[in-house]
Amino acid sequence: MVSLDPIPDSAAAIAPTGEERLLVIADYHAGFEAAMRYQEGIELPSRAPDRRERLLELLARTNPDRLVILGDLMHSIGGPGGAERGELEVLFEEVSVPVTLIKGNHDGIIEELVAANPSTFAGVEVSEPRGLRLGSIGFAHGHTWPSREVLRAELVCIGHEHPRVRLEDDVGGSRNERVWLRGQLAGPPFTERDEDIAWNDPELVVFPAFNELCGGTWINVPAEEFLAPFLPSALPVGDVYLLDGTYLGEYRF
Repeated sequence: MVSLDPIPDSAAAIAPTGEERLLVIADYHAGFEAAMRYQEGIELPSRAPDRRERLLELLARTNPDRLVILGDLMHSIGGPGGAERGELEVLFEEVSVPVTLIKGNHDGIIEELVAANPSTFAGVEVSEPRGLRLGSIGFAHGHTWPSREVLRAELVCIGHEHPRVRLEDDVGGSRNERVWLRGQLAGPPFTERDEDIAWNDPELVVFPAFNELCGGTWINVPAEEFLAPFLPSALPVGDVYLLDGTYLGEYRF
């Protein structure tokens, strides 16, 4: 049976494929603070060093064979420049394992940056947006319909949604938390769109965003709209977990 093991208190998981042991994250959004400043006029202190150290610490602690990023490594939709490019270059100069990036909707021309800087981005490969399969696990970003190859997996992992919950206490205080969302994929949204799919009843895991500053889809707020074109119709029921592993219950969408 295929397994995915979330790392406690972290938006990351270990996924063994039989051939490799993967560290998987989603939605790094390098350059987020710079984009907020230029696009929204919002001044945020850069957390680039914190993001980098958190990821490097996870790599050192878990010692994976490969890092898989489920899209949106970048935040700007075009070509990376300035602070964003600098953040990526500094990060990948220190990443010492092969990297597979599933191209997300924010990743623009990331493959051109990788190809033009082979020494900095050595070992980085960029997949097409519809994803790929490694062993029995399919990986996609989630902004497009996954490929047939991904859907033939036993387990499908996506990002893109940045799932969150809003928690309230007895005196009216509230906070929002990143969460994991997982459940059984329903076949009809996929088979009705592509009747040649050999449906394999995969489980779906929606990763929390690695970048804690990003907004996201509220799981426990009524009438919230999902971002992925196949959600929530393909996930009518899902289990929700906080990053520390606390089970928040079953949600119906």
